[in-house]
Amino acid sequence: MVENKLLIIDDDQQLLDTLSLVLKYEFEKINTIKNPNLVPEIIKKERFDVVLLDMNFSAGKTTGNEGLFWLRKIKEFDPEATVVMISAYATIDLAIEIMKEGAVDFILKPWENQKLIATLKSACKLSKTRDELAKSEALNTSINNDLESELSLMDSSSPKMQKVLDTIKIVAPTEANVLILGENGTGKEVIAREIHRNSLRKNKYLVQVDLGSISESLFESELFGHVKGAFTGAIANKLGRFEIASESTLFLDEIGNISITHQGKLLSAIQNKEFYPVGSERIVESNVRIICATNKNLELLVEENNFREDLLYRINTIQLEIPPLRDRKEDIRKLAEFFLNRFNDKYNKHCRLQKSTIKYIESYDWPGNIRELKHTIERAVILANKDQLIIDQIGSVKHGTEMKAERKTWNEIEKFYLRKTFNKYHGNISEIARELNLSRPSIYRKIKKHGL
Repeated sequence: MVENKLLIIDDDQQLLDTLSLVLKYEFEKINTIKNPNLVPEIIKKERFDVVLLDMNFSAGKTTGNEGLFWLRKIKEFDPEATVVMISAYATIDLAIEIMKEGAVDFILKPWENQKLIATLKSACKLSKTRDELAKSEALNTSINNDLESELSLMDSSSPKMQKVLDTIKIVAPTEANVLILGENGTGKEVIAREIHRNSLRKNKYLVQVDLGSISESLFESELFGHVKGAFTGAIANKLGRFEIASESTLFLDEIGNISITHQGKLLSAIQNKEFYPVGSERIVESNVRIICATNKNLELLVEENNFREDLLYRINTIQLEIPPLRDRKEDIRKLAEFFLNRFNDKYNKHCRLQKSTIKYIESYDWPGNIRELKHTIERAVILANKDQLIIDQIGSVKHGTEMKAERKTWNEIEKFYLRKTFNKYHGNISEIARELNLSRPSIYRKIKKHGL
């Protein structure tokens, strides 16, 4: 259960004791202080759902100016603080003034217990709503809703990929940290989302951080947040990704790119499930599940003293290695058709893959993996001016086994396969046309074009 925390500030000890007694069943944690000069120290160290603040602290004072002063101070240290004022001396003008300064309500001494409880519980609910909204806003700016991430890999025909997917089904419902390994473009982010979608945290947003794109100077601020004034440019409080992702999943992409110094701070946050925002003395707890990904050999980096061994052990409770596209050729056609449909819709085209084109793309090694396939299909659709997508519109690629010596243009590839098919069927035009799914006139034109 999440604690409801209340801070009461009043110079009357008897009143503090009475309020604590009245409210002890409504708030799990109640702090009381008589001296308002202690406010900055306490606010820096701990976040309260509600602050109940007296208006006057000096004998004979009834103006409320002291309360207004400390209200401003509280807001200076924590702009999102939810403050309720309390006083035996109230005027309409004073009530208007404190609301302008950021207080959410006003209680008059002596109070009615039920009204007091209702006011403070309402303020507590408002505080938690504000926190959720702040997290949602931060989340909206921190995650990338690229439709590419929604590509489902669950129907893969590749035995190697199916083994990965079978492991996901077992691992996803647990709280185990997962390390995803694989070349660039193999779909590590998609796998991370698949794990989250099948986890017990699936009702929360997955929060993603590209560690490779964060500068050294902003690393702590991005991951752990900062308070206003913590450094030049920190003009407001900022939530870090660990706090945003609390009760959800945090995906740390390119984990192999961070420095040894930051690795230690990351390890501490993962291990202890708590951290300090930059410039703050207040510790923040964060219950996150960690998924990491990299295209680097972390074990080799450990041997070279460039990656902490204890961090590696902490993040790879379960390790998944995503096969490159050249090792799962069974999936190339369905992936190509997936991207073709997407880009047909995007560019208002009606392109289709010919059998000859499918044969070509299935024989290519795709060093850029799924990402390269996607970009290739998009380029082809953009350039296409007919309803059929033919080999000339795909671009230039480099074939692996039979044409691996150098990068070939599609004209060269077309000539290679035409000659290979020509030899296979001993010049039988009908058989060649059937094999390449082309008409006889097209075969004759291509024979002439390539001088065969």
